[in-house]
Amino acid sequence: MTRTVMVRNLVAVAAITLVSVGLSGCDYWPPALQTQIEQLQSELQSATSEKAQLQNQLASIAKVKDDLQAQVNDLSKANHDKSIIIASLQNGLTAAQGRLAKSAKVATPKTSAVKPPTKATQKAPAKKKAPVKKTTGTR
Repeated sequence: MTRTVMVRNLVAVAAITLVSVGLSGCDYWPPALQTQIEQLQSELQSATSEKAQLQNQLASIAKVKDDLQAQVNDLSKANHDKSIIIASLQNGLTAAQGRLAKSAKVATPKTSAVKPPTKATQKAPAKKKAPVKKTTGTR
């Protein structure tokens, strides 16, 4: 029984020691561990600076994207406006061609009546050649 009490006391002392060391902190770091910590801190700093650079690049690319999107929108609007103008001009051209065709049809009979009559020369009909008869050779 004294042994059990002793073991319990030893466990209690060990627990108290661990808790007190944990709360007070330990300033001693082995050199290899210290080197790893410094390396990780430098990597963290470089990663942080790289992250900042990437965020700046992302912001500038987003601004360029917005500018280009605005240009695309402006060009799309201009394209739409030009398409409307082209359609209007095509309709006007079709109407003008129709009027021109009508005026040409109306003007054609008038001009033929005004022309002085020309002498018509008759050509002699061409002689027709006699068809060649095929004979089957049975000799």
